[in-house]
Amino acid sequence: MPSSLFRAQTALCCMLPLALNACAQPPTAVHQQQQELTAEGELRIDRLAHGLHHPWAVALLPDGSFLVSERPGRLRRISATGQLSAALAGVPKVFAEGQGGLLDVVLDPAFASNQRIWLSYAEPGPDDTAGTAVATATLGKAALSNMRVVYRQEPKLEGPNHFGSRIAFDGKGHVFISQGERNQKELAQQLDKLQGKLVRLNLDGSIPTDNPFVGRANARPEIWSYGHRNMQGLAVDPRSGRLWQSEHGPRGGDEINLPEAGKNYGWPVISDGMNYLTNLPYSETIGRQAPGMERPYHVWAKSPALSGMAFFVGHPESAWNNSLLLGALAGQSLIRLRLNGDRIVAEERLLGTLRSRIRDVRASADGHIYVLTDEDDGQLLRLTPPKR
Repeated sequence: MPSSLFRAQTALCCMLPLALNACAQPPTAVHQQQQELTAEGELRIDRLAHGLHHPWAVALLPDGSFLVSERPGRLRRISATGQLSAALAGVPKVFAEGQGGLLDVVLDPAFASNQRIWLSYAEPGPDDTAGTAVATATLGKAALSNMRVVYRQEPKLEGPNHFGSRIAFDGKGHVFISQGERNQKELAQQLDKLQGKLVRLNLDGSIPTDNPFVGRANARPEIWSYGHRNMQGLAVDPRSGRLWQSEHGPRGGDEINLPEAGKNYGWPVISDGMNYLTNLPYSETIGRQAPGMERPYHVWAKSPALSGMAFFVGHPESAWNNSLLLGALAGQSLIRLRLNGDRIVAEERLLGTLRSRIRDVRASADGHIYVLTDEDDGQLLRLTPPKR
């Protein structure tokens, strides 16, 4: 069914008097299907569920069901057949303003035995302040329990923007947490502040002794790398164990980095982006490179507004094998970067006919890809890539 017709029918349902009560109830599975011709062949798109209010992240559960976070502060289950649950109890209170709210949700590396999940969110503070936080909890059928905050961005600040945030595990007992500089550019360069920093912790929330700034005066020991703007994509390459990270530039300058310990990724001193108001470099920006600062690994001159990212590897039967997938918000597409090792050799834009902001993307072991659309009536989509 064409996307425009699907949307029109959904809108009409909620306008008809006899359907008002139905629209107010938890939505049921949609199971609409369409195809899109891509550079490698036909892509199949299945709509598994809708009725999600600005969903932010999806975690794939072992039984084939899903956990989805909604930015206003709700966490929902979606069954393998697309049935949407009521909001789970026990979710921490969130600062649901601007870009803030409930953000990432991921399964603990030992989820099969401990049923633990990780959540990142904008945590409210005193006097209308907020900061990025990460908590762990035990997942139950209808509620979370054993909630424990393992990370808080300090200090909390006023303002509704640039919280990040994604969570990734390196398979060596560490967790990486991405975040933003809270739209206060200069903080990204200040090592005694946590804004604009990629953080690395042990899985119990303690600080690894080999973090690059441990023992250094006037530097936070949680920091792995710094000089970041607003990191909304984070993933470890299963082939190499290397961490990849994407972040929003200002007007232009969206970038991918391969962050390394202790390195400075430049914001706002170096940037490929421009001031939104003047279309000129910000006053703090001296150019696109500077001594002691890292150039982006990959950069877009026109910002697609990058969000979730996932590697699609280990599927030799698929034409998309060895790809990096990134959600694009302003670009209203799924970006596929074809990889040769770490080298990006081609780019393809997908799902443009949906005209939807793509907020998250995850790849499953069975070769499917799942994406979330960031809308009032957000959808969970399952993609089946073309075969070779």
